[in-house]
Amino acid sequence: MKKLLLFLFILLYAVPFSSQAQKKSKTTQATSTGKYQANWASIDSRPIPTWFEDAKFGIFIHWGLFSVPSWGPTPKDGASIYDCYSEWYWYRLTDPNSKVNPLFVKYHTSTYGKDFRYQDFVKDFKAEFFKPDDWASVIQDAGAKYVVLTSKHHEGFTLWPSAQAWNWNAVDVGPHRDLAGDLIKSVKSKGLRMGYYYSLYEWFNPLYKADVNRYVDEHMLPQLKDLVTRYNPDIVWTDGEWDHPSETWKSTEFLAWLYNDSPVKNDVVVNDRWGKETRSKHGGIYTTEYDLVHEKAQTEGSLPRYWEECRGIGSSFGYNRNENLEDYSSAEQLVHILIDKVSRGGSLLLNIGPTADGRIPVIMQQRLKEMGQWLKVNGEAIYGTRMWTAAPAKKIPDVFFTAKGKDVYVICTKWPENGIELEGVALPSKITMLGYTGPVKAAFQNNKLMLTPPVVSPATVPCDYAWTFKLENAVK
Repeated sequence: MKKLLLFLFILLYAVPFSSQAQKKSKTTQATSTGKYQANWASIDSRPIPTWFEDAKFGIFIHWGLFSVPSWGPTPKDGASIYDCYSEWYWYRLTDPNSKVNPLFVKYHTSTYGKDFRYQDFVKDFKAEFFKPDDWASVIQDAGAKYVVLTSKHHEGFTLWPSAQAWNWNAVDVGPHRDLAGDLIKSVKSKGLRMGYYYSLYEWFNPLYKADVNRYVDEHMLPQLKDLVTRYNPDIVWTDGEWDHPSETWKSTEFLAWLYNDSPVKNDVVVNDRWGKETRSKHGGIYTTEYDLVHEKAQTEGSLPRYWEECRGIGSSFGYNRNENLEDYSSAEQLVHILIDKVSRGGSLLLNIGPTADGRIPVIMQQRLKEMGQWLKVNGEAIYGTRMWTAAPAKKIPDVFFTAKGKDVYVICTKWPENGIELEGVALPSKITMLGYTGPVKAAFQNNKLMLTPPVVSPATVPCDYAWTFKLENAVK
């Protein structure tokens, strides 16, 4: 009897123990293969690819049907920065709860008539002047290292022949051209990296409004995977995530596929816009926007992950014909923004908004060209650098720091007429000013370095906007 009871005990309890052990063994085996799991703990463990942390400067491109009306209010109209976005034209036009809705309705009615539908703009989205090689040259000359193009904004119109957007894409209608495919070829031919912005949600897609789960399974995920497998992008930059948590979007499932099985699994970069709860918490790089998202952490340099600031040259991402010169940042301001972001451990994704006929507005080309001229002299202090963690705790006005290996770069956004006194550096083996061939005077006493700028003339000043001292072997 005792033997029988012992046998039954083993039969009842050994099987569950064995089953649990097998489950644990399978989990351990899956982890040991190096596969990322479809959960945030696993997805977040993937390092940011080094190429992206080295790049520092990219160009955002917002282009779509919204480029036809190309209109939005500006700050002088009393609009907040988000209300100035011309790419939100369709939504603002139909949203009576928006405080800028009357402005959009008034403009639209007086310009196109009250019965003119947003969909009708497709006939004027022709991109007849679009020359992707020229765009790529402008971007390369700007000193940018990567590009992010809107493959699809919240309006749902795609710039590639998406099967899920039949008759609502740039090949079936409008330009009758694969805009996304043509540009990535030209950009990559210049040795630059390129990826795509993709909106998870669509304002007026009937399937999205009726059943978000079917929308995700039948529309969004197939569309995203097609974009990746068709073009092999270096970046997948999502947006429009705020309506639902990442579980609804099946974000971790997609990212596990992207990191494990996609053709770009080794080098692809993603952002943090994967669900209403994910910004500055989950995903890849963290994204700020006109300094309005997690601004405090960015300012303090305390974001726990590599980050990127995105913004337009003006107050909109899509081209806005309502903007005037005073609405655009100057090249000097843009260079200073780049320096500020990089010195605090981030990157700058600067947006341009092409016209519906495929031109980069001349004022935007000019700004990019001037930034490129500055980077030709000072790029060494930007590309491949990291935030100098031993920088003086007390901010020195108009002085920023980056580091690369043992070298420290001191970037001055105002000419330091009275010199610069630095603490926390070792005695440099050599001190130079980038782009200047003459000597730089310096004195090192009591663990402090005093830099004295050279006397320059208009003919010998190395660049405009900001000037860089390189301190070799100065990291303690």
